[in-house]
Amino acid sequence: MIRQTIRIIVYFISFTLLQALVLNNMHLFGLMTPFVYIYVILKLPFDMNRSLVILLSFLLGLLIDIFTNTFGIHAAATTFMGFVRTPVINLLTDVRELPKGGIPSYNLSGTFTFMRYVLILASVHHIFLFVTESFGFYQPWLLFSRLITSLLLSLVLIFIIEAFNIGKFKNG
Repeated sequence: MIRQTIRIIVYFISFTLLQALVLNNMHLFGLMTPFVYIYVILKLPFDMNRSLVILLSFLLGLLIDIFTNTFGIHAAATTFMGFVRTPVINLLTDVRELPKGGIPSYNLSGTFTFMRYVLILASVHHIFLFVTESFGFYQPWLLFSRLITSLLLSLVLIFIIEAFNIGKFKNG
């Protein structure tokens, strides 16, 4: 329990700083901006209280908004992502078979299930973020290309980060 709490705090601080100080300043080809701070939400324990997941998601998004001066867009997107996280987990896995305190990973969930979990939640986050940011569907091709390229870059970086975590936190 204490180990999980420390891990969540370290992830929370390090990914917030990484996103705010480094990744938000990257705009590859004027389209792609990676959003890997959502990895914190993805790596919360399966059995964590849903209200706590939503609260932590909101706080994470709010911190990104404070650092980047984006007026609540990230807070809204991460809160929605935290809200749909539990139904997505229930859709993809049999919750009764998961160990208490288990953390989503390649090892625990299986590679294919974990990749679908990340793809669904990252897509939910990115769609909500980009549609809210554009306040509509003006210039739909630009919106779509920014959405897809940022999502792909974020997924690649998240899967690389997760690959470095293989073997760590096997038991939560």
